Amino acid sequence: MRTGSVSLETGRRAGEMADTLVLRALRGNAKHLDLSGKKLRRVPKAVGRLFELNRLQLKNNLISDLPAELQALNNLTELNLGNNSFEALPEVLKHLRQLRKLHLFDNKLEALSPNVLECLENLTFLNLNKNKLTTLPEEICRLAQLKYLTVNNNQLESVPSKLCLLQHLCELHLAHNKLKSLPHDIGYLTNLKKLSVPRNEIQVLPEELCVLRNLKVLDVAGNQLHIFPTKEMCKSKSAKHFPLHCQAVDKSCPRDQRNLLYLKLEEFYYEQNPLLEKDLITSTQMNEVLTLQEITARYILNGLSGNSLSEALEHYPEARKILAHASLCAVCKRSFLNTWLECVSFVDLAKIYAWM
Repeated sequence: MRTGSVSLETGRRAGEMADTLVLRALRGNAKHLDLSGKKLRRVPKAVGRLFELNRLQLKNNLISDLPAELQALNNLTELNLGNNSFEALPEVLKHLRQLRKLHLFDNKLEALSPNVLECLENLTFLNLNKNKLTTLPEEICRLAQLKYLTVNNNQLESVPSKLCLLQHLCELHLAHNKLKSLPHDIGYLTNLKKLSVPRNEIQVLPEELCVLRNLKVLDVAGNQLHIFPTKEMCKSKSAKHFPLHCQAVDKSCPRDQRNLLYLKLEEFYYEQNPLLEKDLITSTQMNEVLTLQEITARYILNGLSGNSLSEALEHYPEARKILAHASLCAVCKRSFLNTWLECVSFVDLAKIYAWM
């Protein structure tokens, strides 16, 4: 009983402190209210009377719902509900049509209500990190002004194709989920500058990724990739479902430039992918008997260089032709003609497997 009494007393004091802050805000006709970290379980209804409020900070509390009175906040453009106890999107959000930034990170969301989501058409920033989402509703495409979307540390297994209708999207963060693929329609996100999908289970990147000419940062680290797209881009099967101005993307990029090499990336993260197989083969190191031609070529190439070599071979065109195919060892920097194994070291295969 004592523990319960202390908890109730703490909650009562938190509520009184919040009421005091709201009262001060009302007197000053405040445009910004910060009730973060106050151990609140409820939001004071009086907040709904702050008609000039632009920013409302409610992060780091114990809130699980919002009062209906907040629907009167017609000027609210930023709302931070991070690190609370929300299990669903508060219904009152669909009345806050002027919202530009919405933080919902570190809650208990398992799904996003389409009825609420489709009403946030002016949203430009949405943070859904650290929830329990397994999918995103197709209605997310209604967020026509969205520029920044982050859904890291969830349980997403797929991404809806209609997300690719977000023509203003600049950054997409989907790290630490369970994604096995990305939608082929990703090529229609023509303004995308940053795509971050590390620590998933992606096995193949869609070839349509190669037409994202504005992409500057690509992070695909820690997936199951064996190869990057290099072939010609496949035509999207669902292109007919997109607006006409989106269908022009396929023609804007020449087919011979549809691979990652033509993206002007500033940052590219691809570590911890099985790009190289670890299957080792057994080989036996043998003493090689060099041909007379190889021995002679090495003697000439390593003894002469530059103008001296040209002058020495001036009257021997056949020799010049043969020596023109010479190579340089990357390890010792000495010249050779056909074969060079002196700098190759063989290791005990048993030791390598033991280390792995």
